[in-house]
Amino acid sequence: MAPGETPRPSIDRRSRRSRIRLALVGLSVGALSIAGLTATAQRGAAATRADAGSAAAPSAVPAPPAGFTTTWSDDFNGASGSGLNTGTWKYDTGPGSSFGTGEIETMTDSTSNVFLDGNGHLVLKALHSGSDPASGWTSGRVETQDDSFGAPPGGVVMMQSSIQQPDVSTSNGAGYWPAFWMLGQPLRTGTTWPTSGEVDILEDINGRSSVFGTLHCGVNPGGPCNESTGIGSGEHACAGCQSGYHTYAVQIDRSTSPEQIRWYLDGQNYFTVNSSQVDADTWAKAVDHPFFIIYDLAMGGGFPNAFGGGPNAATVSGGQMNVDYVAVYNKAP
Repeated sequence: MAPGETPRPSIDRRSRRSRIRLALVGLSVGALSIAGLTATAQRGAAATRADAGSAAAPSAVPAPPAGFTTTWSDDFNGASGSGLNTGTWKYDTGPGSSFGTGEIETMTDSTSNVFLDGNGHLVLKALHSGSDPASGWTSGRVETQDDSFGAPPGGVVMMQSSIQQPDVSTSNGAGYWPAFWMLGQPLRTGTTWPTSGEVDILEDINGRSSVFGTLHCGVNPGGPCNESTGIGSGEHACAGCQSGYHTYAVQIDRSTSPEQIRWYLDGQNYFTVNSSQVDADTWAKAVDHPFFIIYDLAMGGGFPNAFGGGPNAATVSGGQMNVDYVAVYNKAP
């Protein structure tokens, strides 16, 4: 939500996504190294872009790390050009203005914007029509029907996905905003954002070849999580993330004291938030419950605007966020 913008009513609570990260670099929290719980890194071959999506060979869903079991996964197998299984996934559709972050695209359930490429990948594709770069964009946003992904007391949960960010750069990617993230299940049953919690596993903007990780919690504006900015990693370099597949993961660890959320890029822990950074009630309401998973490829909005803005006349149409797999792993108490 942009500074000075009137907060949106909470009718469509599930549609809220990560808020503006103004001055994120100054909000970085030191990452902690946690031995023995790093995510399995799975880099695919560099993607060759084609009209139907990425032609890179798909990777199998990795076996769980030591001590974990696989709770749920999707390998995105299906016929080229087909839509998602709506028993597993739900399309979020409508104008970007309804999502509360200033996005300018319209999210659709069209197979022009959301489709399986026939090579084991989910593709979210942003398309532009007309001559005005500030309008005429369509794209895709999907979320899991299942909202039971979480860690029980004393346990650990890990959400991991292999993703190729849109193959754009700072010269032609202004306004692109790919994201892999999750919202707390209580959002679907009436608890408002950000009290119900949001964990952003991957965000990048404007083709910067980077990754941002963020926790949202508490109240908006302000509160213990400095909303609407959240507690964030700041910008973390992600070399090659536009041209190839990399793994993005988060672990919620309730087996340690204080509890932790750890963010990983290709198996390397680059950011950690401890429960002791906020009060116990705020943490419990935001973290100690199940979540559902979301992918989306937004265009424009507050976050891209904080780093130069866009889309503009140089922004290319047809950029794709390609997803190889997603998996949820649990470690029992």
